[in-house]
Amino acid sequence: MAVLKVTFTKTKRGKLAQALWFLNWVSVVTGILLLSLGLFLKVEIQKQRELMSEREVHTMPDVLIAVGLAACGINFLGGKMCGEGADVAAFLRWKALMLPYIAGTFCFTFCLLAGALLCHAMRGELEESLSQGLRDAMCSYKDTDTPGRCSLKRAVDMLQIQFQCCGNAGFRDWFQVQWVSNHYLDVSSAEVADRLRSNVEGKYLMDWVPFSCCNLNSPRPCIQHQITNNSAHFNYDHRTDNLNLWMGGCRQALLNYYTQIMHSIGSIVLLIWLFELSVLTGVRYLQTSMENVLRQGDPESESDGWLLENSFAETARYNFNIIKNLGKCYQGDEDDDPNINVPTSVQCSPENVPSKQISLALAS
Repeated sequence: MAVLKVTFTKTKRGKLAQALWFLNWVSVVTGILLLSLGLFLKVEIQKQRELMSEREVHTMPDVLIAVGLAACGINFLGGKMCGEGADVAAFLRWKALMLPYIAGTFCFTFCLLAGALLCHAMRGELEESLSQGLRDAMCSYKDTDTPGRCSLKRAVDMLQIQFQCCGNAGFRDWFQVQWVSNHYLDVSSAEVADRLRSNVEGKYLMDWVPFSCCNLNSPRPCIQHQITNNSAHFNYDHRTDNLNLWMGGCRQALLNYYTQIMHSIGSIVLLIWLFELSVLTGVRYLQTSMENVLRQGDPESESDGWLLENSFAETARYNFNIIKNLGKCYQGDEDDDPNINVPTSVQCSPENVPSKQISLALAS
């Protein structure tokens, strides 16, 4: 029994074809939108690429760009086919491409859905990438004369100023790394030598933070040296909330920024997926109704259109049997061991798995 069967008159088939022609060209515009969103996300991630570790988050913009280009190509072809789809003579010219087009569009809509869900599920990967990247960048903050790292100081300072944050999780992260280069330390000084000997791995650790951690809205001059030493500053208590530093960590600030972007893009992609799914449904109805017109031989007659010619269970069973037979045939062709007997019930001839049936199964 056909699934969601609808009866179309000649007039309804013409209106459906015209509507699908328009919707496919609208879908070309949505493909350009996807491409633009991918380029925008790629630029935004590229801005902070030095502060992120190499993870799957960098592939997300490329996925959007590829899906956008595919949307433009698929919907351009769909617009050409549907513009002439209600005419029997024109349908005969496109008939051979209809099934591959529907199968390809179905795979494309699946990729769209996967992309939308991926945008909403990348928070964990993004947080790990930012945490590791910021940790490495802070450790290389002092390496201004090392090739490949000389720009990290500027990148970290600009990040802390722009996003009003300090450190990875907070300003105390700077206490655990040596962020002052040895070029600017007087190692002949007893105080500096003493600190280098007493700290872990001979590092110059101190309760100081870079200038970029200073809160620009603070009414008093920035206290970035001896932050935990109350006696070193007048009218100062480091345990209060009056510290004139940015209190939030840069990891959380960047995470919120990119999460908001990805969630917005994911919602847009989800809406585009629903739109593309409706277009695909309409094309399927047009294709099946026109094929029934050809079977009846009367272009003026009514015809039935459906999503699946058989029920979901029958279609799934039919497709599974085809895939299973193809797998057995492939195994029989590849296996050269004469002791292994292929069951005689498995026939690998073209008559057993005709290409037309395979195409119909994939389209269903």
